[in-house]
Amino acid sequence: MAPAANRSWLEHGLTRVWRQRGPVAWLLWPISLAYGALIALRRALYRGRWLLVRRCAVPVLVVGNVLAGGAGKTPVVMALVRHLQASGLRVGVISRGYGRRGSGCLEVQANSSAHEVGDEPALIRRSTGVPVVVAEQRADAADALLARYPDTQLILCDDGLQHTALHRDFEVCVFDDRGLGNGFLLPAGPLREPWPRPVDLVLHTGVAATFGGHRVQRQLAPEALRQDGSRMPLTELKGAAQPLLALAAIAQPEQFFAMLRRCGLPLARTLALPDHYDFDSFNPNEFGGYTLICTEKDAIKLWPLAPTALAVPLQLTLPTAALTQVDAWLAGRTPAKLSSAHGHKTA
Repeated sequence: MAPAANRSWLEHGLTRVWRQRGPVAWLLWPISLAYGALIALRRALYRGRWLLVRRCAVPVLVVGNVLAGGAGKTPVVMALVRHLQASGLRVGVISRGYGRRGSGCLEVQANSSAHEVGDEPALIRRSTGVPVVVAEQRADAADALLARYPDTQLILCDDGLQHTALHRDFEVCVFDDRGLGNGFLLPAGPLREPWPRPVDLVLHTGVAATFGGHRVQRQLAPEALRQDGSRMPLTELKGAAQPLLALAAIAQPEQFFAMLRRCGLPLARTLALPDHYDFDSFNPNEFGGYTLICTEKDAIKLWPLAPTALAVPLQLTLPTAALTQVDAWLAGRTPAKLSSAHGHKTA
């Protein structure tokens, strides 16, 4: 567990640096200027068509963020998938598959290993059942998905706001309680690219929408999932014989722990792990006296090691105004347009 602890310490250290424009941030600021210049050059190359922007045969909706680290993109993708499915659309999801050990273009199966395809694509496939394809180049993933599922009408891209090589028709940018941090670009601050920048929809997964956009409602499900798919009401854990140990390998694990406590669970211990932690060095025997509780994303990798662990899904409700905006965009596209590339953004 030592390497994980060191990485977690580094991530938390950077998070503290990025909160304000302190001495370390200013020390790194010249590097962030060079980083910003590279971003501007890259955009100029795409706008000047020196670099190719690949279009898909169907519209693409990208969900991403401008902050380093997770801000709740994947739950937003899953919520959008369910909404679009309810509207009768046939959708698919593409992703780079961050953290996976494999390479190449792969379709995510219901039993795919998170190490092979990435934890978030595995979760999306397991939770929604829609086709999911991962590849280093997201356009390759889109082509493969359409080749396998030619009746797909719309593709959602999990992350990829900065992946300008893929043409997109609608962009959703997700923020959390960090806001813009200190407003500096990497590595002096948390920004992957300058903000503000044009997007179609801004969502906030934090407590408040600090600078416009729509606030997303988040809460934990009232039941925990077992590995076999069965469910256990959280109320049964309040008086459990074994003490509860909550662990999370997400961008802001303390938020998950706080939500569990608000559900009335008496957590005897918490364990914050680095985001996308692979669990290779995790030894469940060290925690044999505890009932393990984790996020649904972490369970994808934890269950093979600790099959009795319980996963508590996050329930995310998109505001009506945001869904209306997405629906209005779709309504402006005739069925014919939903089968051909169309849009106004090229970089």
